[in-house]
Amino acid sequence: MHVELKNTTRKLCVIGDPVLHSKSPLIQNTMLSALGLDYIYLCQPVSAGRAAEWLSAAKVAGYAGFNATMPHKLDLVPLMDELDEDARLYQSVNTVCIKEGKVYGYNTDGRGFLQALLDAGVDPAGKRVLLLGAGGAAKAVALKLVQQGCVSLTVCNRTLERAEMLCQFNAAVMRAVGFDAATLRLEASRADLLVNCTSLGMGGVAGQFEDFHFLDALPHAAAVCDLIYHPAETELLAQARLRGHRTLNGLGMLIHQAVFALEHFTDTQLDGAAMRALVEGVL
Repeated sequence: MHVELKNTTRKLCVIGDPVLHSKSPLIQNTMLSALGLDYIYLCQPVSAGRAAEWLSAAKVAGYAGFNATMPHKLDLVPLMDELDEDARLYQSVNTVCIKEGKVYGYNTDGRGFLQALLDAGVDPAGKRVLLLGAGGAAKAVALKLVQQGCVSLTVCNRTLERAEMLCQFNAAVMRAVGFDAATLRLEASRADLLVNCTSLGMGGVAGQFEDFHFLDALPHAAAVCDLIYHPAETELLAQARLRGHRTLNGLGMLIHQAVFALEHFTDTQLDGAAMRALVEGVL
């Protein structure tokens, strides 16, 4: 991919620790090039605890904005002059825009996940959701699903207390349970949509589900989503597909959250479907 640099070219980047594995530069530069926008998107390692230092440096260096991945999403929240509704709700920032000396924090994770679901023909409204995991990604997904009208959302997590903390957002709709085989099977039997927000099955991570018998209890019409996109088909998705379930991985979420971030950076409304097709062609 050819990127033309001019004196007027505005800088964007992704920060994190680690971050050199990130696909964000490829995704964003692909979109910027296709749109003819005068920006370049870089990868910037920033070690844990140094988000405030980076923010000051980014202002001085004239950055238009940046994305943030772990471990900076929480640390950025109190540093923002303004937060959008989702960033305030999740208490997590993944997109920062710098305009006239002020910093604006956004979170596009939940919106990205929702759009990916809708692309796959899955509307969470009225659905009973079984969500595996209670970390940062799970929080954005869970709260967006509740906002969109799922009738129940059950959070399965090995550390029950962490799931209970997440479920405090809406105790009328959300409830916390454990992660043992019997519980997974029971809760799967009641679900219309199963979402894996854990790292189990991720490429390069030494962790996998102990067994997949809980999928046998899923109603046949239930969809199964895994936020992991490497590998493209995790063992969870493969096992669900073999049982006849509709499946989707995390690539759609990755792309759509990037599209929404780019809209914030550039004040440009984008065609999400066209951008997804473009980016999928280079990934």
